[in-house]
Amino acid sequence: MKKNVGIIDQTIRFLTAFTAVLLYFADCISGLLAVSLFVLLALTTLVNFCPIYGLLKLSTKKDKS
Repeated sequence: MKKNVGIIDQTIRFLTAFTAVLLYFADCISGLLAVSLFVLLALTTLVNFCPIYGLLKLSTKKDKS
Protein backbone atom coordinates (compact mmCIF):
# COMPACT_ATOMS: atom_id res chain seq x y z
CA MET A 1 0.00 0.00 0.00
CA LYS A 2 1.80 3.09 -1.27
CA LYS A 3 1.11 6.33 0.59
CA ASN A 4 -0.84 8.78 -1.56
CA VAL A 5 -2.10 11.44 0.87
CA GLY A 6 0.05 14.55 1.27
CA ILE A 7 0.44 16.77 4.33
CA ILE A 8 -2.03 19.44 3.16
CA ASP A 9 -4.57 16.75 2.28
CA GLN A 10 -3.98 15.15 5.71
CA THR A 11 -4.59 18.44 7.49
CA ILE A 12 -7.82 19.09 5.61
CA ARG A 13 -9.04 15.54 6.30
CA PHE A 14 -8.17 15.85 10.01
CA LEU A 15 -9.96 19.19 10.38
CA THR A 16 -13.01 17.86 8.53
CA ALA A 17 -13.10 14.74 10.73
CA PHE A 18 -12.75 16.86 13.87
CA THR A 19 -15.58 19.12 12.70
CA ALA A 20 -17.75 16.07 11.97
CA VAL A 21 -17.18 14.81 15.52
CA LEU A 22 -18.09 18.19 16.99
CA LEU A 23 -21.24 18.40 14.87
CA TYR A 24 -22.18 14.83 15.79
CA PHE A 25 -21.92 15.48 19.53
CA ALA A 26 -23.75 18.80 19.13
CA ASP A 27 -26.62 16.85 17.48
CA CYS A 28 -26.33 18.85 14.26
CA ILE A 29 -25.64 15.70 12.23
CA SER A 30 -26.54 12.13 13.07
CA GLY A 31 -26.76 8.61 11.80
CA LEU A 32 -24.53 6.14 10.09
CA LEU A 33 -23.43 8.59 7.40
CA ALA A 34 -21.99 10.98 10.00
CA VAL A 35 -20.08 8.20 11.76
CA SER A 36 -18.88 6.78 8.43
CA LEU A 37 -17.60 10.22 7.41
CA PHE A 38 -15.57 10.53 10.59
CA VAL A 39 -14.17 6.98 10.42
CA LEU A 40 -13.22 7.24 6.74
CA LEU A 41 -11.49 10.59 7.16
CA ALA A 42 -9.73 9.56 10.36
CA LEU A 43 -8.43 6.30 8.88
CA THR A 44 -7.17 7.86 5.66
CA THR A 45 -5.44 10.53 7.73
CA LEU A 46 -3.72 8.00 9.98
CA VAL A 47 -2.53 5.57 7.30
CA ASN A 48 -1.78 8.19 4.60
CA PHE A 49 -3.63 6.12 2.01
CA CYS A 50 -6.90 6.87 0.27
CA PRO A 51 -8.41 3.92 -1.61
CA ILE A 52 -10.27 6.22 -4.01
CA TYR A 53 -7.01 7.95 -4.91
CA GLY A 54 -5.51 4.49 -5.45
CA LEU A 55 -8.26 3.48 -7.86
CA LEU A 56 -7.93 6.73 -9.79
CA LYS A 57 -4.11 6.60 -9.65
CA LEU A 58 -3.95 10.02 -7.97
CA SER A 59 -1.58 11.22 -5.27
CA THR A 60 -1.23 14.43 -3.28
CA LYS A 61 1.99 13.23 -1.66
CA LYS A 62 5.14 14.81 -2.97
CA ASP A 63 7.97 12.48 -3.93
CA LYS A 64 11.28 12.86 -2.14
CA SER A 65 13.53 13.66 -5.08
